Amino acid sequence: MQSRPDSRFAGCHVLAEFTGVNPALANDVSRLRRILDDALTRAGATVCTVMDKQFEPQGVTVLALLAESHASLHTYPELGAVFVDVFTCGHAADSEYAVELLRKGIGAPTAEIRTVFRGAGTEIADPISPGLAQHWQLSEVICDVHTEFQHVVIGRTGQGVGLFMDGACQSTEISQLVYHEALLLPALLLAPRIERVLVIGSGEGVVSQLAVAAGATHVDHVDIDREAVRLCAEHLPYGYSAGELRRAESGLGPVTVHYRDGWSFVEETTERYDVVVVDLPEQTEEPAQHNRLFCADFLRQCKTVGGVVVSQAGCPTLWRNESLTRSWRHFHETFDAVVYFGSDEHEWAFLSGVAEPLDDPVATMRTRLAQLPYRPRTIDAEMLAASTLPPHALRSPMR
Repeated sequence: MQSRPDSRFAGCHVLAEFTGVNPALANDVSRLRRILDDALTRAGATVCTVMDKQFEPQGVTVLALLAESHASLHTYPELGAVFVDVFTCGHAADSEYAVELLRKGIGAPTAEIRTVFRGAGTEIADPISPGLAQHWQLSEVICDVHTEFQHVVIGRTGQGVGLFMDGACQSTEISQLVYHEALLLPALLLAPRIERVLVIGSGEGVVSQLAVAAGATHVDHVDIDREAVRLCAEHLPYGYSAGELRRAESGLGPVTVHYRDGWSFVEETTERYDVVVVDLPEQTEEPAQHNRLFCADFLRQCKTVGGVVVSQAGCPTLWRNESLTRSWRHFHETFDAVVYFGSDEHEWAFLSGVAEPLDDPVATMRTRLAQLPYRPRTIDAEMLAASTLPPHALRSPMR
């Protein structure tokens, strides 16, 4: 059963597709009525009445009217498929548990389940540092899914549609371009050429699209979480569309998506890239699978395959700069030249590492900016000078 964000909801709507179902059961209206009634009752729902329809030559629809709302099953025996819809209002009934019981009762070996919280909206508390949090009001939760790797929520906020992973905001409609240009543009401008780009993370797909717009002819996009990337393409109004993602998954175009662990991909690839982009959720103190991709060993691996390596490095504010301080140290241990870029209009800092010393990286970037095929909307030549001065906490003796 999925855990919900800290919130109060008017209703919980669960949509599921069961596959691999026994065809005989999928055509047995009496058994399906009993399974549905039992699951709903055990989940706390009040069943008012149950109706059914047997179709010819096969197929069944069972509909339960609840005091809390409704639930239904619609079957395709020839496909071994059952489509499920359970919507409950209030807190007495647990629609997610009802679907879990339905899956067990029907004996479905595989299931795709989506939860949408409807009505009153919700609030997500995004921790910043001990004692501090950003509280995001979501007027609508579009999807709320626990993937194999993380908890993904996409909903409508005061900044448009936003993406949250494990309770932390990753991007929003109004600010995502500020973030992604600050991440990618300095690295592109430090690279002598932009033909081949490797992107690790950045599941929305914006970085891959920007790289192509800037002249890259091949982008390998590596992300471990297939379900999260597909949810982003389905629900976010920025980044990949569903059609673009399908083409990228098939390698039909300049972008190829690989659903793999970033470490193993970099370790095993024989390719050479002009730019390597590492864009992951912020490093956490708690154990998380992505934390190892912030370490010096992974940076050294990236250096072997990329001319310029850039990473989301953390936040420059004093009360949450532990990740940035560690990244600063790791980059200086790994690269001969390190270029800082801090986004005042967002809240993040990015570090680019270059294998060879640079006499004047700002002058290099400003010269190449005028030649770049892509015209940035949030970065100009003046910003390249103003945003590359690291904060005092980093320029003081390294800790």
